[in-house]
Amino acid sequence: MDITKLKRIFDFLEEKGEHRAPVKWKLINNIPLTKEELNVKGDLDLRFSSITSLPEGLKVGGDLSLRGSKITSLPEGLEVSGDLLLYKSAIESLPKDLIVRGNLHLQYSSMESLPEGLKVGGNLLLEFSTLTSLPEGLQVVGYLDLSFSRIELLPQGLKVGRNIYLSETLKNYKAWEIRDMVKPGGYINGKIKR
Repeated sequence: MDITKLKRIFDFLEEKGEHRAPVKWKLINNIPLTKEELNVKGDLDLRFSSITSLPEGLKVGGDLSLRGSKITSLPEGLEVSGDLLLYKSAIESLPKDLIVRGNLHLQYSSMESLPEGLKVGGNLLLEFSTLTSLPEGLQVVGYLDLSFSRIELLPQGLKVGRNIYLSETLKNYKAWEIRDMVKPGGYINGKIKR
């Protein structure tokens, strides 16, 4: 069935108050969302979709998966209450006001930088990323995984609530030197694991 027929069916059902078109279907087919639909109550799974953009003001109550999607940037005002899964995606940048309360998955990312002052409520996973530095004011409530990344130094003021994983990263530094890198104002509460 083609998109035009499906749209007419969903429009008819919405007029009768019987059923709404799924948010995922609207996003994939580039159909505008209502203000109410911008607040997704659960997970939003758009992995491996051909979607190229998300609407501004989108709030996802669960996980947002964009794994393998063609999206290159995220909209201003995006809020994700669960995990934000961006690994193996085409994402090039994150908005400076991004809110992620769960884990932020950026494994195999080709991003060049993260926004200053980024706060992640869970874990930040950057394994095999092409990043060479982390932003000032980065706060990670959970653990930080930089394994097999190109990170050369840690920023002063970096706050990590749990362990930091560094397999094949920062190999020339001892654990005490890594902890000193983030001072003053920063800390690594957990262990430094290699």
